[in-house]
Amino acid sequence: MNIPRLPIGEAMEAVIDFFVTHCSIFTKAFASLTGYGLDMAEAGLLVLPPWLLILVIAGLALWLSRSRAVAAFSLVGLLLIWNMGLWEATVSTLALVLVATLAAISVAVPLGVGAAMNRTAERLVMPVLDVMQTMPAFVYLIPAIPFFGLGKVAAIFSTVIFSMPPAIRLTCLGIKQVPAELSECAEAFGSSRWQKLFKLELPLAMPTIMAGINQTVMLALSMVVIAAMIGARGLGGEVWKAIQRLEMGRGFEAGLCIVIVAVILDRVLQKAGARK
Repeated sequence: MNIPRLPIGEAMEAVIDFFVTHCSIFTKAFASLTGYGLDMAEAGLLVLPPWLLILVIAGLALWLSRSRAVAAFSLVGLLLIWNMGLWEATVSTLALVLVATLAAISVAVPLGVGAAMNRTAERLVMPVLDVMQTMPAFVYLIPAIPFFGLGKVAAIFSTVIFSMPPAIRLTCLGIKQVPAELSECAEAFGSSRWQKLFKLELPLAMPTIMAGINQTVMLALSMVVIAAMIGARGLGGEVWKAIQRLEMGRGFEAGLCIVIVAVILDRVLQKAGARK
């Protein structure tokens, strides 16, 4: 082509360098807070004996899902993980997913509510979500490294960015699907905008919001595995080590553990979201 090349890559590098240089105080605060929360979550999970934590998780699965099948699968699956010697890696992965999911939801749900309440905000947010959802997962590791270096904090940062879009979209969709007749009825009885949001729209939209949270958890789990390339460790680290050492059996066991954790989280959230 005879036309000049557009410096898109150079512009992105300049933007990242600018934020790395001028926003270090915020990145350091985020790294300290996230690292502290992650260490607390992991230490809290590891302080219990494996058999006791497995019983606690199975009991929580039964309470949240109201399904004996889900609780039985959780019990058997976690016992299998313990038997394969991958319990500490699984706990590390669970802590990463827990912290990343809480951070993603705390940002995504307010953004989804704002997009549902304001047409201009929706027009600004939705194209950004389109780009975020079509961007390859490995690309999110690129800005995480200059901001936070190698390690779990960089993994959480990339996981939060990667897993937010479904929660934003489905929160917005759930609120917009509330019947107009009910909204008009609430306004007729003198409800303020915030009363209508918290007492009518959010409760009715909760199944859809829970579906978005479910997808966020699944994406966070998948990204935590990919983020093992930048030092996230956990089950993803076990898979990465197995690839480097050509240990096919060990890699299969780690992959099986990831599948068990994903199925448990998916079934529990599905059942909890379907409850009235």
